[in-house]
Amino acid sequence: MDADDALFRLAPDHYRARADAEQLYRSVSQRLIRLLPTGSEIMHVGATAIANCLTKGDLDIMVRVDPNEFAEAEQALASLFARSRSDPADGFAGFEDASASPHLGIQLVARGGAFDMFEKFRDRLNASPALLREYNALKRDHDGAAMEAYRSAKDRFIARTLRY
Repeated sequence: MDADDALFRLAPDHYRARADAEQLYRSVSQRLIRLLPTGSEIMHVGATAIANCLTKGDLDIMVRVDPNEFAEAEQALASLFARSRSDPADGFAGFEDASASPHLGIQLVARGGAFDMFEKFRDRLNASPALLREYNALKRDHDGAAMEAYRSAKDRFIARTLRY
């Protein structure tokens, strides 16, 4: 990890970042449909899936599967992608492709499990201009700051947003 990886940086052009993420989403989702169990749901989540949300320019995809298909889906994703920095937990596994442009993160969640909340968070921000303004302010406040500090503030914001 170089020094820049330890900092949170907003994309200089959010419209371009959103377009790049959407293009990659279309490509990756087609690969995932062929790879994953039939009932899997594949969704574009994260900042590039939220209208007018500031972004660092990466793509986040959530894959939701039935709990009894989680192990199969996890193996399938592990065959193509590196595990992300988060540790696999019951009902959640993170994957990434740092060589993708933009950077790709995939969150595998068990349907109805504790981590099945990425879609809910995205939808809450898309439905609430006030929450979106607050989230964008949080991002602006952390632009150029330590990634760890940004993630901590973001985690608190997500927890509060999901309680509504």
